[in-house]
Amino acid sequence: MQTPSTPKTSIEGKLFATVLLSVAIATGIPFGLSHFGAPPVLAWSGGLLLGLTAAFLLMRPITHKINQSLQSLEGGLLNFRDGDFSISLALDSHDQFGELATLYNEVGEILRRERAHIHQRELLLDTVIQSSPLALLLIDQSQHVIYANTSARHLLHQGRPLQGHLLSHILPHSPRELAQAIEHEQDGLISYLDGEATHTMHISNSTFVLNAQKHRLVLLREMTRELTRAEVQVWKKVIRLISHELNNSLAPISSMAHSGKLLSEKIDSQQLAGVFDVIAERCKHLTEFTQGYARFAKLPPPVCEEVPWDTLISRLQPLQPFTLRDTLPSRPGYFDPTQLEQALLNLLKNAAESGSTHEDISVRIQTDSHGQLLTVADRGTGMSDQVLQQALLPFYSTKPGGVGLGLALCREIADAHGGQVQLHNRAEGGLRVTIWLPWAETN
Repeated sequence: MQTPSTPKTSIEGKLFATVLLSVAIATGIPFGLSHFGAPPVLAWSGGLLLGLTAAFLLMRPITHKINQSLQSLEGGLLNFRDGDFSISLALDSHDQFGELATLYNEVGEILRRERAHIHQRELLLDTVIQSSPLALLLIDQSQHVIYANTSARHLLHQGRPLQGHLLSHILPHSPRELAQAIEHEQDGLISYLDGEATHTMHISNSTFVLNAQKHRLVLLREMTRELTRAEVQVWKKVIRLISHELNNSLAPISSMAHSGKLLSEKIDSQQLAGVFDVIAERCKHLTEFTQGYARFAKLPPPVCEEVPWDTLISRLQPLQPFTLRDTLPSRPGYFDPTQLEQALLNLLKNAAESGSTHEDISVRIQTDSHGQLLTVADRGTGMSDQVLQQALLPFYSTKPGGVGLGLALCREIADAHGGQVQLHNRAEGGLRVTIWLPWAETN
């Protein structure tokens, strides 16, 4: 049930009523005074004076209220101009000023809601930008950084704030190739060496005008993993193609060698039989060789499960001796046991072939809230910087007769688990290889 609205009186009606009452006083008093014998001039003069006085007294409350209402509206509009929408008008009048106050309050409420909505959207946008792995820099025309997200701070300033700093003061502390690309406003892919790891970044620059000033937006995206995955996919495609063609050729060659050996036995030719034996042996060796590459190219998706660490260690130690560093974590690991066992076995064999003694080959397992870190270390010859950059690529090997699949398979297994492999030379000599794997994603 709606409450009946209070009847509204217009300002024009109030003014008309006041003027009408004043005219009535100014004309009625002279007639009354003339009736009692007063001179006409005195009667009309007194009536006019009383009429003006009555008009002033009756108009004063109306004009005073109009002035108050106008001052309130003026103050409210000044607050709007200053961006303050929290003030409401409390005009208890039933005229046009009351209607204006009601409309003012409604507009203020709409603006407050819109400002709160925009503020929430800005918070959401800032949270998304700050959480993005894409590094973002906003630079004004005086080369000051006016905005930078978390990724940009870690990439260019060791996690410290960037806002307000001159770009020329920040770039000397950044990787040289990256600093040059930002300074010269380059677009495209760049590579730089960070410690012992090579990173590939995609950089893009765009300019726009904001508040009548020219601004530059710099976006930096880490492309190392994407390029590595694309490279591995190309290698896999090549391997599958070569394996298919070789298998198609090796099968009939092996069959013909077997038939030729049978024929040589019938004619009792030992020399010819030996030739066919060599052909069959080389076919078998080449078949096994291509099967090894085929297994790398057709690595199935990992079937992850919880595995106690002592179970993994007990399966590895009989295959390749090593020393366990520190105690095993109490929390079970989460990975594909077959694939991770193969990766660790490859690393342990590499460590043994590097010239390190079994006592100097060690395995350390650490966990935290983010993931699992497995470290295999040795005291062998280590790797040169060039070898470190190429060691994880398929077909790359420095061993005589090596096929270059061991470390590539380790990286492929780690990538399939959502993790990564890193190689570092140890300061005292030898190599340290780490495999980091994340925990299971929880919904």
